[in-house]
Amino acid sequence: MIGLVIVAVLVAGALGALARYGVGILFADRTGFPWAVFIVNSVGSAIGGWMLALQLTGSVDTRLALVVLTGLCGGLTTFSTWSVETIQLALEGKPLVAVRSVALGIVAGLASAITAFTFTLWLLPGQ
Repeated sequence: MIGLVIVAVLVAGALGALARYGVGILFADRTGFPWAVFIVNSVGSAIGGWMLALQLTGSVDTRLALVVLTGLCGGLTTFSTWSVETIQLALEGKPLVAVRSVALGIVAGLASAITAFTFTLWLLPGQ
């Protein structure tokens, strides 16, 4: 069973990475703000909040949660790119955009996770 979970994490991670790549192409930096990273991190946070609620209520197996969080969300979200893009913005003379990206990224990530978590609990019967 462990081998199957490992393969599932690998496949989910690859799918998440491909999705992140696609979002990067769709939202190529045309405005000066790193929208692609903002979007994938917000979506990944929402998926994480959703999966946490399902896991805490026993609605989903912990192995599936591992596959979704570690695989899919691990491949989709990107702290390293967010960090590097923040430094690049500052080096390009756009410190306010860098600060805005950091502030909005943190707020949107937490808000997405909390909203998905709360909404999922609200939707589940008997919770």
